[in-house]
Amino acid sequence: MKRKEFLRKGLTSIAGLTAVGAMANQSEKSIVDVVGFNHLPLESSTSGNTVLHKAQSRGHANHGWLDSHHSFSFANYYNPERMNFGALRVLNDDIVSAGRGFRTHPHENMEIISIPISGDLKHKDSMGNEQIIRQGDVQVMSAGKGIFHSEFNRSDVENVQFLQIWLFPNRKDVQPRYDQISLDIERRKNRWDQILSPSMHDDGVWIHQNAWFHMTDLETDKSLNYDLKIPKNGVYLFVISGEVEVEGHTLMQRDAFGIWDVDFISLKSKSKAELLLIEVPMA
Repeated sequence: MKRKEFLRKGLTSIAGLTAVGAMANQSEKSIVDVVGFNHLPLESSTSGNTVLHKAQSRGHANHGWLDSHHSFSFANYYNPERMNFGALRVLNDDIVSAGRGFRTHPHENMEIISIPISGDLKHKDSMGNEQIIRQGDVQVMSAGKGIFHSEFNRSDVENVQFLQIWLFPNRKDVQPRYDQISLDIERRKNRWDQILSPSMHDDGVWIHQNAWFHMTDLETDKSLNYDLKIPKNGVYLFVISGEVEVEGHTLMQRDAFGIWDVDFISLKSKSKAELLLIEVPMA
């Protein structure tokens, strides 16, 4: 399938999002007619196989109860050069006010991953799951042929902050499924800790895509390499906190760096740093 056709079909599968508060109903279908390829080199790239996304260059929407930064085009934020990174379609950095959240809304044919950075989320879905997703957990939903779910800040006092990530699946119309695990934070100290893969028999949660997620907590002046599982994949590195050097670039909190057509990447921490690494197919 040609890349443009792949993206167009993926975009048309994204359901509208309905949320609590002043946020109006929004639909990803509004961006279907103009398709861009985010993995093509941008002005900040140093070569034809890298892309640099500085934190301040992300889309931003503040609805009062929801403060969200979008690494890729989402809802009312549209940038033809920020449509995706291969199979990675959405990376939203969300802060939800105390006692507020997303009302029940639909999804289909998308792999959806939630990673709390601080606070707890209360989840409920049409599959009968009612769970609390805490800091240190990772949650995944294979939306498949269709699900409904809601997410609320469990606290009436503190904000909750989490990463919401969507990937295009490699299988459509599968039976929807839910999974959630608690991670051992000590496992990621100065090393990669795998939190997601394509296999139910591997470490972490699993999804319908040849993708791998890893996290690490680095002390200052620590070097780390990552070998790609599949050479034709790409890697998108997102800095949750701290400062690192990667392939000649200095990345600060919430900066991101993408690279493909390589076998491995190398990085070094310039301070204590928490990182999320996402390996995904590029076609």
